[in-house]
Amino acid sequence: MEKSTKSSAINFGLYLGALLALLTVLAYAINLDWLTNMWFGLFIIFAIITLGIISVAKVKQLQNGFATFKEVFTAYFITIIIGLTISTFVSYLLFNFIDTEAADVLKQKTIEKTVDMLKGFNTPAEAIAQSVEQIETQDQYSLGSILKGLAGYTVFFSIIGLIVAAAMKKNQPETE
Repeated sequence: MEKSTKSSAINFGLYLGALLALLTVLAYAINLDWLTNMWFGLFIIFAIITLGIISVAKVKQLQNGFATFKEVFTAYFITIIIGLTISTFVSYLLFNFIDTEAADVLKQKTIEKTVDMLKGFNTPAEAIAQSVEQIETQDQYSLGSILKGLAGYTVFFSIIGLIVAAAMKKNQPETE
């Protein structure tokens, strides 16, 4: 992959990181409920995938419409990993140093959403109590938890990246 295509993917990763950080800060400033809202989470997933695909399209454009599977996946992966790392760092700073009380509020909101969801599925009371206890004992914004989350998101979006790479690759025709 040429330097310009890698720098393009890096730039899109920085754009993605800025977007995700902005969304996190806006949700924090406007309404913490957004950070536990399924639709907000789906919007973020959609934004991540969309910017990854735009990054791939830009790389293909830089290479006259051609890119191998490896080049497509690399552009997507670089974009995603940079964006997710920036977002993770912002969340870590926000909820561990800037406003630790917000992390406690989010934990309570997560417990409420979990209980409502489990009751909706007619889950036994013992299982609900066990789930609540597990959430209460977990520090979702500790460095370890955040890094586990980053690793999980990286795997999830990498699988999507493999699908995107398979769909968007276009090898140059063989010249004789």
